[in-house]
Amino acid sequence: MEEAAKLAAEKISQASKGLLQTEELYNYILETSVYPREPEPLKEIRIATASHPLALMATAPDGGQLMALLLNLINPKKTIEIGVFTGYSLLLTALAVPADGKIIAIDPNRAAYEIGLPVIKKAGVEHKIDYIESPALPVLDKLLEDKTNEGSFDFAYVDADKGNYWNYHERLMKLVRTGGLIIYDNTLWGGTVALPDDSLVPDDMKESRVHTIKLNKSLASDPRIQICQIPLADGVTVCRRLY
Repeated sequence: MEEAAKLAAEKISQASKGLLQTEELYNYILETSVYPREPEPLKEIRIATASHPLALMATAPDGGQLMALLLNLINPKKTIEIGVFTGYSLLLTALAVPADGKIIAIDPNRAAYEIGLPVIKKAGVEHKIDYIESPALPVLDKLLEDKTNEGSFDFAYVDADKGNYWNYHERLMKLVRTGGLIIYDNTLWGGTVALPDDSLVPDDMKESRVHTIKLNKSLASDPRIQICQIPLADGVTVCRRLY
């Protein structure tokens, strides 16, 4: 049992953005179903991000494909994104919302956003984006001070500091309308959420693993939402607000 756990930990430490059994299978999905359908602007941002030392923070293209599909199904006009990085998920959202749609995009690090911004401008969707350089909680609280914002958003995507996910959730449950979607990224945290012993987890993943396990339990027991946790990319949890 202990040896099996160690082998699992080794696999996790070597993992890419995918949690499939083999790298070959993950690449098969990317090359067969994801990359051929990836819009050119998204490909440009993905390539521009690849050389960044924190490139693994970017939304995985297979997770982005799911997100784009969900956006097209619900036709959102007003969205929130918490955690922008270089803008891959932000751009795919901007491509999905109508010409008069709006995205409030929040991130404390504009330097990373500047990498993808030229591509966003070239795609002709920058006018849809209200980028706010700030930690997210003060921005969300400010939005909630205006009662007209309650229930006015159709969609939210969260890919940010894991310790605040539940704090974001409580605020987004007031901002996103009934029937709207909230998507959380990294909810399997490299597969470490399933490891039986914290000592098997890489040191730089331990703190967020604890937060992620708590989040997953809290989302699973939240009666206000319908959820689906998907073993795609680094784990994606889709929440639909019920009331």
